[in-house]
Formats: sequence, C-alpha cells, structure tokens
Amino acid sequence: MNLFSQPGGGIVLRWGLAQLLIAAVVFFAKPGPWGLLALIILVNAAGTYFVADYIKRYKVAALKLDEHPMDPTLQIANETLPFMRRGLNEETAQKTAEIIKKISEVSAVAITDREKVLAYIGECSDHHKAGGPILTHSTMQAIATGELMIVKDKKGLNCPEKNCTLQAAVIAPLKCKGEVAGTVKLYQTNQGDLQPSVVKMALAVAQLLGMQMELAELDRQAQLVTIAELDALHAQINPHFLFNTLNAIISYSRSHPETARRLLIRLASFFRQALKRQGHFNSLKEEIEYVNTYLVLEKARFREKIRIKKDIDPALLEYQVPVLTLQPLVENAIKHGVQPMIGPGTVKITARLDNGEMLFIIEDDGVGISRDRLPKVLLPGFGSGNGVGMSNVHERLKSLYGEDYGLKIVSEVDKGTSVYIRIPLKKHREEGAVVEA
Repeated sequence: MNLFSQPGGGIVLRWGLAQLLIAAVVFFAKPGPWGLLALIILVNAAGTYFVADYIKRYKVAALKLDEHPMDPTLQIANETLPFMRRGLNEETAQKTAEIIKKISEVSAVAITDREKVLAYIGECSDHHKAGGPILTHSTMQAIATGELMIVKDKKGLNCPEKNCTLQAAVIAPLKCKGEVAGTVKLYQTNQGDLQPSVVKMALAVAQLLGMQMELAELDRQAQLVTIAELDALHAQINPHFLFNTLNAIISYSRSHPETARRLLIRLASFFRQALKRQGHFNSLKEEIEYVNTYLVLEKARFREKIRIKKDIDPALLEYQVPVLTLQPLVENAIKHGVQPMIGPGTVKITARLDNGEMLFIIEDDGVGISRDRLPKVLLPGFGSGNGVGMSNVHERLKSLYGEDYGLKIVSEVDKGTSVYIRIPLKKHREEGAVVEA
C-alpha cells in the first residue's frame, strides 16, 4: 500500500516539504535571528494552509463517495446470481439466504420451495431449521395465491417454540415462468408493521431471484435440447444403425432393386430431416413424417417382425410438439419391447385430443418392464445410451410445460408397455412465435 495515497501520508508530505523549504533557505541565505524567525512563521503558516486545504478537499471527496452507496437489492442480485442460476435447491437457497442476511438489516432470512424450508439463517436458528415442512399459514397462502403476505405478530408466524423471539415477517412469493416455486421470508424481532424499506426489499429480491431462476430454466432447457439433438444425430449416424440399415438395403439390391432404391431415398431423407431441424418445436405433421421415415427403415430390417398401427387425429397435425418427442419413444418400443420377443410384435401410435390437450400413446405388446426396473427408466443415463433416451424426453417436457407433463409409463412383464404424453395445444404464428391455440 502506498503511504502517500492515504490522507495521513498526504499531510506528512506537505508538512515535510514546508520544513525542507525552511532548511534550504537557512542553509543558502544564512538570515539573521529576526529574519530566520520571520521565515519560520511565514513558511509554517503557508504549510498549515496547504495541509488544512488538503484535509478539507479529502473529506469532501470521501463524503461524495459515501452519498451514493450501492443499493442493497442490486448488491444481493449481483452476489446471488452465480447460485440462483443453478436453480432452486437446498445448496443454492442456503448461499442465497446467507447473502441476503449479510447485506440486509433483518433478523432472519428463510427460503422455501412449495413444500419445505430449504434454508434458514439468523435469529432463532436453534429451532428454525432447514429441511422441515412449511408451518406458517401465511407462507402457504403466499404459495397458493402468489401474493405478498405480511405477518405483524408472533401468533401469525405459527411457531410452536414458546421462547421464539421472531415477531413479524414479510413473505414474498418466488415466481418462475408465472408459477410460484417457493418464497423468500424476511423476519424481524419487533412486533408490528415492518419498515417499508424491508417490504420493498423483499419484493425486489423475490422478483430478482425469480428472474434468475427463469434464466436457470432457460439454460437447462437449451442444454437438454442441445443434448437431445446431438444424441439423436449420433444415434442416427452411429455405425450400428447405419450398417444395419445399409445391410438391409444390400440384401434387397439383387432380388428387389426397386425396393433398395426406395430405401436409399428414405435413408437420405432421414438424415436430411435430422440435419435441417432448427429450434425447439416442429409441427406434429413433421414429427409423424420423421417417425414414418424411421419406421420404413426399421421395417426393412425386421420385416414381419414388426407390425405398426397408427391412429392420428388429422385435426392435430398443424399443432406444435417439441422436437424429437415421438421418434425416440417409438424407437424404444421397437428396440426394448418388440425386438427381444420370440415372435412378431405390434407398436401402436395414437394421437388424439383429450381435455383440451394433445394426448399421445406409444404402446407395444412386447416383453414389458419389470417392477424393479420401471422406476429407473426415467432416470438420466439409464439404459443402453443409444439415441435420445426416454429420460431426456421426460425432462424436456417437464422443463417446457411443468412437472405434470413428463412421461407416464404403464408396463407389465410379457404383456407390453404404454407410454403416455400430454402436450398443450399450441400453434405457430408468423415469425415463428409459438402461442397457445
């Protein structure tokens, strides 16, 4: 650290220069006693003036810097961004609560999801602990209504601990994509109205954290789509798929050359459809065409082993579905349902309108899934790893539409498997904007 960059260093420097000037005049001019006295008085007066002026200017500058401190809400947003961009969980909630408590003037901070307390920091942490269920009725009401709640007395906090010193709180809902994902709660130990600044801070912090959670969801969604597209491309061009398809075409080349030619055209179309896909959605018509191309190639390999049935409502063809939604499930039904069977099997694809939504059912009469394996099917990474896994489709649907829109699987050993998908009705407007129908 530079001594002279500090206020004390500046004073020493100026006073030292004044004394050095006196010494220089005495050495070179050699004045008499009265002249020396006058010189000392004059130089010290000038030195005192410059030192006093420096102190005044330094204090004014320091005051100006302190007049505009960083807004605490912005500081909270800046420090919590690295954590909340990873989504809302116990770890990110704990870090976020610590930052809010450090910066704000509140007695305690809590962050919840829709069911339990994810983090708690501050006063009465001996009995207010993370991991427990939500007890405060006002918190449940904030989650149910999406509205800010203010509790002004200890009774409203509903704490079972008699010696709890928390007396009031403001509870702000955390909203992600228009839905309440949890709450942020700021407590004080004084009963009565909370300071307006605390209420405003709770609102602002909740909005900022909600925006960060939405950014995290967008990042996650983009990553899932990217992974899906890359995995699909890998599955479509991997040696097993390509060689098996080409072998099937070669087997037709001498006995049925026209069939071989049509299959080559289909194979080229399959790759072209995969490579030209852009964005997160396409029409159901495009998705069905993609599935049909895939089925033609698989039928060429397995011939009478696979029977295909389709029941597609034509009125749904122009509505939008996420890319790579149906084909991976049809592929899974063939590969893991029908192919291991001794005899032939059937895969049926159904698309119909159900309660204002599109309902898709991919069902097979194959070997089925055992009870111990069924809960694992939708876990990321489970299975052979070829193509777009069912877990990827499951996670993408939940990310796009909410937790209720993942895959539903019903299966019984030696009887077959049915996979159910619900997708809200959406169409494309001009310029590619997706809107609800």
